[in-house]
Amino acid sequence: MADFSEIRDNFEFLNDWEDRYRYVIELGRTLEPLQDNERNDDAKVLGCASQVWLVRDELDASGGLHFRGDSDAHIVRGLVAIVLALYNGRVPSDALEVDALGRMAVLGLDEHLSPQRSNGLRAMIERIRHEAEQAQAA
Repeated sequence: MADFSEIRDNFEFLNDWEDRYRYVIELGRTLEPLQDNERNDDAKVLGCASQVWLVRDELDASGGLHFRGDSDAHIVRGLVAIVLALYNGRVPSDALEVDALGRMAVLGLDEHLSPQRSNGLRAMIERIRHEAEQAQAA
């Protein structure tokens, strides 16, 4: 999976939004797959027009968070990949400091997403922040 700086650089290189949308879809194809049993109500992100699931794995050896996710919509799956690029590998306290919407604004997505997708994006970020808070408290 690409890291966020690589995604940002690729967005700067692609001037046409059709190309950027294709790139977002390609990012979605890089997600680690979820098992069928992981697509459940506990993993489902509420507030998304499309179905979105996020699963937090155990902290890695250095205490970093690791999420996996999926969606039933290609563009949204790509948005999941971008969000995970911002958070995966960070320790919970660092994850809570991430200004995800600010970082993603650099990509210009906020101007090119429907209100429903923007709301879903915020719901994903809030879910990850909630999971980071739980991990930090544990």
